[in-house]
Amino acid sequence: MKLSQRILGMKPSATLAVDAKAKELKSQGKNVISFGSGEPDFVSPPSAFKYAAEAMEKGKTHYTSTPGVPELRQEICAYYQKEFGLKFDPGQVVVGPGAKPCIYEALAAIVDPGDEIVLLAPAWVSYIEQIHLVDGKPMIVETEDSGFIPRLDRVEAAITDRTIALLLNSPSNPTGVLFDEKTVRGLAEIAQKHDLWLIWDEIYEKLVYGQNKHVNPLQLMPELASRTIIINGVSKAYAMTGWRIGYSIAPLELSSKINSFQSHLTSNACSIAQWAAVGAMRESREDVLRMKAAFSDRRDLICGLLRKMPHISFPEPEGAFYVFVNIKNCIGMSFEGQKIKDDIGFCNMLLDSELVAVVPGSAFLAPGYLRISYASSPEQITEGMRRLHCFLDKLK
Repeated sequence: MKLSQRILGMKPSATLAVDAKAKELKSQGKNVISFGSGEPDFVSPPSAFKYAAEAMEKGKTHYTSTPGVPELRQEICAYYQKEFGLKFDPGQVVVGPGAKPCIYEALAAIVDPGDEIVLLAPAWVSYIEQIHLVDGKPMIVETEDSGFIPRLDRVEAAITDRTIALLLNSPSNPTGVLFDEKTVRGLAEIAQKHDLWLIWDEIYEKLVYGQNKHVNPLQLMPELASRTIIINGVSKAYAMTGWRIGYSIAPLELSSKINSFQSHLTSNACSIAQWAAVGAMRESREDVLRMKAAFSDRRDLICGLLRKMPHISFPEPEGAFYVFVNIKNCIGMSFEGQKIKDDIGFCNMLLDSELVAVVPGSAFLAPGYLRISYASSPEQITEGMRRLHCFLDKLK
């Protein structure tokens, strides 16, 4: 069977693989607690169902325009005007079947073979693979020793004459770290100085906790608008992962190219899901605030439980719904006579012995860590952390 080198070289999504293994064990009747998938456990807002039902009743089940129904693109522009004071034309918006394909479409529109894209490690699992799929080259900047906040001198040192873009994510998946205003401004200035595209993935921007505040780079440097691609969607903050609605906002010339690319890739995002997104963005503010408050409480709960455990450390997450736990002290230790060789081995032993699923940091270019999602009920978090604590107590 002839297969392409492109597909043979691609690694599967570790987060989805962990989730699949956990679901397989659950199907066998085992009481698995999974902290692997980046998916809220809440039901989508009532307004999403209302608008979706109305759309179906009215027969809005046909192709839409490729970049999305005008009402949704207008709603997205209104949202950015209200939340960030940023004015966009609906023609700059392309709605896609999730934020993930929107990132791919943006990369496909700007990357030629051999072009370099600067990434920060730890990095979301699909960034590397998508860059490879468009024959680009990721240039990795480590952030572990700087609290997962990028050092600007390191970012600048990674730039060569082949670099065409920075691909950034704040709040971060997997660390939960939020870039402060000084860092955002510094990264924006680097993009401006070196004539780079800035792909700004802010899918978790509504999920920021305490006194922390999310900053969009265009609020600090409006002149960067001609080289910025914003990625966002309704999956995380609105608990609408399965509806598959994301979007990109880009300069008109680029958005038209992304639009053309999508016309050959997916035609358009699901018509009913687009109307559901309109409803969510228009009428679910209180639902979003309620879910955010619950995530904040869960963050406090899980961090409090983790602080009591031996051998581990972690930065307190400021956004998203993940804790990124350092388990390097556990590497080389033994569990019931079996040596832990790496973070993958740790996760496999934890799942086999305690029926708790987490994602190894190696999937995010951060070996020696694990990502725990707290997008679960307080009861699941409490029981899952009890099992993890029990596992850690048995290490020798």
